[in-house]
Amino acid sequence: YLRAAPSAGGLYPAEVYLISRGTPLLPPGLYNYQCLTHSLVHFWESDVWNALQEACFWHPVLESTELAIVTTAVFYRSAWRYEDRAYRRIFLDTGHLLGNIELAGALSDYRPHLIGGFADQKVNELLYLDLEQEGAIAVIPLADQLKVEQNLPIAPTVLPSPTEVNYPKIPDGELLGYLHRATEIKEGGDWKAKGNTLKITDIDQQLEDKYNFPFCDKVSTATNPIDWGELTSSGNAPKAFLDTILKRRSTRAYSAANLTLEELKALLDFTYQPQHYIEQGLDGTPDYFDLSLIETFIAVSGVNDLEEGCYYYAPKAQELRQIRFKNFRKELHFLCLGQDLGRDARAVVFHTADLQKAVARLGDRAYRYLHMDAGHLGQRLNLAAIYLGLGVSGIGGFFDDQVNDVLGIPVDEAVVYITTLGRPRTRF
Repeated sequence: YLRAAPSAGGLYPAEVYLISRGTPLLPPGLYNYQCLTHSLVHFWESDVWNALQEACFWHPVLESTELAIVTTAVFYRSAWRYEDRAYRRIFLDTGHLLGNIELAGALSDYRPHLIGGFADQKVNELLYLDLEQEGAIAVIPLADQLKVEQNLPIAPTVLPSPTEVNYPKIPDGELLGYLHRATEIKEGGDWKAKGNTLKITDIDQQLEDKYNFPFCDKVSTATNPIDWGELTSSGNAPKAFLDTILKRRSTRAYSAANLTLEELKALLDFTYQPQHYIEQGLDGTPDYFDLSLIETFIAVSGVNDLEEGCYYYAPKAQELRQIRFKNFRKELHFLCLGQDLGRDARAVVFHTADLQKAVARLGDRAYRYLHMDAGHLGQRLNLAAIYLGLGVSGIGGFFDDQVNDVLGIPVDEAVVYITTLGRPRTRF
């Protein structure tokens, strides 16, 4: 179960807790998920739901739901190796988990709702966390779709945090802790009183096409949805989703064989067009934090019937728009810190964000939201690739400043995550 979601360096900083309001199967209290035994440990037996509501500023979803997952991070698990840059990887890892939680909900009649805006200190105290070691990252109430009162409308997922512009000199090794504290939201008030005036939009509205480069070549990515098989006897999403989640593994090496354009189209369709999978039991409008801040560029080195180069992916129009015309394999090897995965992949997906715009909208906490959303998208890419028998591996280490110059990505866009795609090399 541990490897169902990728984790940078195999370090697995995430912990998963469950909070129960009290159900026939789960008495009230706090539970910790034990991955080794796939079980829950009930370590606190008192009802803490009211405290959770207060910590989440009385978020409307918590009025009707009875269960909530809370993901946390034990920072040192990643920081001993990646130091301050572990902060990026921790939130990408959490995004992978959110992708799995979304799909697992479709297998079990639960609809996960994301809450990224909460009083950090209150949630940490509620879970009895060691604040020097661990911190809450995301709250995910689970709505039971078999109960009418829990079939809830789309609700806001984010709250802005303060923005700090005058930073003291921060020694190496202390930036992670400082950044986490700087992105916290303080307690007090309710959801509306915290100033959440952000427009609630569904995923289709969030996926607007930001760039339309003049005179660029355009390639349609419209395609038939991936067929995941028959619905279960109870009408839930096909069992193939569960099987794929459980057998997901990161590819260690790619062969020299190309991808096909149809395969790339299928990967993009599953990742960015969830509305195409409603008939297969999936949520057509799953929760993200703010996908309007995430853009996608793809460096193509070996896709049949698609010219080599760098493309902007326009999800609304469902097309690739070419912005550079060359094979970037050598440059990708360099940009990915000499990792062979970057050089040998047939396509490399770059998730980017306009950080200035994101911070203006969401405060410093935007850094959290962006990386969780990028990880969520990356997990959908992962699972689609595994199901289709393709290779896939995420990369969180790269030369940030050089990527834009080399690939022609607009300077306003900062790369937050890379996913490599190809055909796995056969072991002999």
